[in-house]
Amino acid sequence: MKNKFSDNRISFSYKYFRVFLLLLFLTTNIQAQEYKTVVAEKGDGIYSILKRNGLSPSDHFDPFIELNKSKLGRNNTLFAGQSYSLPIEEEMTNSIPVSGATYLIFGKAYEKVIPIDNALNGAVYYLVSGHGGPDPGAVGRYGNHTLCEDEYAYDVTLRLARRLIEHGALVYMIIRDENDGIRDDSYLTPDKDEKCYANHTIPRNQVRRLRQRKDAVNKLYIKHKGSFQRLIITHVDSRSRGENIDVFFYHDKRSKTGKKLASNLQQTFKKKYDTHQPNRGYHGTISDRNLYVLKYSYPPAVFIELGNINHYRDQQRFIRNNNRQALANWLAEGLLLDFKNNK
Repeated sequence: MKNKFSDNRISFSYKYFRVFLLLLFLTTNIQAQEYKTVVAEKGDGIYSILKRNGLSPSDHFDPFIELNKSKLGRNNTLFAGQSYSLPIEEEMTNSIPVSGATYLIFGKAYEKVIPIDNALNGAVYYLVSGHGGPDPGAVGRYGNHTLCEDEYAYDVTLRLARRLIEHGALVYMIIRDENDGIRDDSYLTPDKDEKCYANHTIPRNQVRRLRQRKDAVNKLYIKHKGSFQRLIITHVDSRSRGENIDVFFYHDKRSKTGKKLASNLQQTFKKKYDTHQPNRGYHGTISDRNLYVLKYSYPPAVFIELGNINHYRDQQRFIRNNNRQALANWLAEGLLLDFKNNK
């Protein structure tokens, strides 16, 4: 980012700073936290002081200026010997506030999150919904409506994030859309403004897109080394219109923990179907697959196919908001089981 700002740019930076932190799951009361301070050394600039303290200059340059604008010289220079506040790293605290907290990323109707318990305290989840940005993923038709994979996978993933936070988890939305929030509409309007953590434009090239996601997850994994960490990837499959499929799961063949994660999720879905639709049966499978993000990401991971976007019965799983919520709830319950079984 440039270090010359017009008055309008400063105004925009302030707005961006507030929204940006909230989109990364910071609680509304985070301003009450104490900022870490550092003393500038001779020759220091904003870039060098951020890098030395493990903060990305591209992500934290504007927040640093907003925190310290009364202490900066011409062209945002630093003064040797002056103490400066460092921006808070983009994450959501996993301690549960008694009165709940507000998360703008979930949208107006769902932004207030009231804690249920602290069952996932200590767990860190990276949630990646498939495709996004220039790539809508699989596309289906329902009457006159177009159903895009990235919109429905994202909505289920947002609902899952909210559920995990209700149980005290630390959650990162690796793919996110600042405008959408959780939507209860049947037909979700497609757009191309999704970003990859932290606020990076999603490339059109598939390999670059997958590498971007993998890199974002792995950087965070190193930061949380020693914690219980899981990567959850959600997609919607595209098959022939006549093929009805259940939710199924992929894992990396080298990861026993990933296989166990997939098994805990599958076990939960089978139990739910046995309870709610006892005569239906559940045929969701677990298998290994050589997928880029599964293969090269550090945390144990599962790749989930939520259904066939071209099949009428599977489409009901997506277009009905209560079914999308049920998918999120069941996935969260499976992750609770996985956490309990691996503690």
